[in-house]
Amino acid sequence: MTARRAHPAALTLALLLAPLVTVAHAETVQKGHLRVAFSSAFAPRSLPRQGAAPITVSIGGRISTSDGKAPPQLRRIELAINRSGHLSMVGLPVCRPEEIEPSTNRGALEACGRSLVGEGSFTANVELPQQAPFPSRGKVLAFAGREGGRPVILAHVYGTDPVPTSYTLPFAIGSAHGTYGTVLTASLPQVTSDWGFVTGIELRLNRRFSYRGQRRSFASAGCPAAPGFPGAVFPLLRASFIFTGGPTLSSVLTRSCRAQG
Repeated sequence: MTARRAHPAALTLALLLAPLVTVAHAETVQKGHLRVAFSSAFAPRSLPRQGAAPITVSIGGRISTSDGKAPPQLRRIELAINRSGHLSMVGLPVCRPEEIEPSTNRGALEACGRSLVGEGSFTANVELPQQAPFPSRGKVLAFAGREGGRPVILAHVYGTDPVPTSYTLPFAIGSAHGTYGTVLTASLPQVTSDWGFVTGIELRLNRRFSYRGQRRSFASAGCPAAPGFPGAVFPLLRASFIFTGGPTLSSVLTRSCRAQG
């Protein structure tokens, strides 16, 4: 009997779904009645003092209100990552937005599985006429992509409530100076309103692969510990959510690492 060979996309997704060994810590920011609980984590915590090693990094935000009313629509996400962390698409196949939109999760994987760099979830409260709001959840798959000649992370979102819906959210990858070296920026399309009010988005980035005989990682990092110190406490991420009407909620999430070498 001939053994069946697993599809490359299935193998990649299985790797991405492996448990994250570091638990994400949430930090809540409130402006008026609007609240956002920002979260981030990375693994492993022990990283080289010089150079960088592969990591898994998770980023997210949960939206709520203190008065129980619907929050304003989330319209823009900005994520600034510490300069000790790096994202690299060198050696990865590039996915184009038209290959995965519109599509189910399975269809997106079949089209761009070799470009997969992460996964996550999307939640919303759906409001229908003469009905109480009900929660809806969508799956997010992240692909290495390119838009307008520039590298992006294509976040493909698919959900089935109230009706099957998919859209692609491009996160532009930019550079920054100072504490943060990489900035991810995305504007949510109007179609997200079809799912009611966004209540959360989470994304975990983790992809290792071979290129020209060398092992590589989409996400990598070093520990920014000063010479002679065993580790460091540092700002891992500055996260900002911008809402319809102007409210902006931001938080700097501080984490620690242990230095190797």
